[in-house]
Amino acid sequence: MDGVLEKAAVKRVAQALIDHQISGQIKVLTDSARSAAEAASALGIEVGQIASSILFKMPDDSPLLVITSGRHRVNTELVAKNLNLSELGRVDADYVKEKSGFSIGGVAPIGWLNPAKIIIDEALNDYEVVWAAAGHPHAVFPTTYSELARITKAQSMVVAE
Repeated sequence: MDGVLEKAAVKRVAQALIDHQISGQIKVLTDSARSAAEAASALGIEVGQIASSILFKMPDDSPLLVITSGRHRVNTELVAKNLNLSELGRVDADYVKEKSGFSIGGVAPIGWLNPAKIIIDEALNDYEVVWAAAGHPHAVFPTTYSELARITKAQSMVVAE
């Protein structure tokens, strides 16, 4: 996958890793990591070890990033209730790109163009190492639950029942 590390979005993630003194290096995958299942298969790990970055819209139109375990589907009603919100809205590709600076399939939890409220799935703490997207569908990086929570300043929460 020539050129992946040269993409602007991937470079933003690489710089964020340096800025936060994260030792994990970006890995370029031959196979796509657009979904948690694809990423887990490409890495030879459990799907739950994938830290998927899912974006929602809060009632005030501001973004909410949920970093969830690949084994979960976010329960939007549960998350909205825990945040005292009336609901969480679905977003389209344009909203994701505008708010995060990433295209769907490569949304990283770090290196965003605009700030977002961030929630992290407590289930990710079940794993010693988790992998997150690094700004491109073929780029990922290893980290830990605690490291990801710290660098994103995410609020820990159960996001699925």
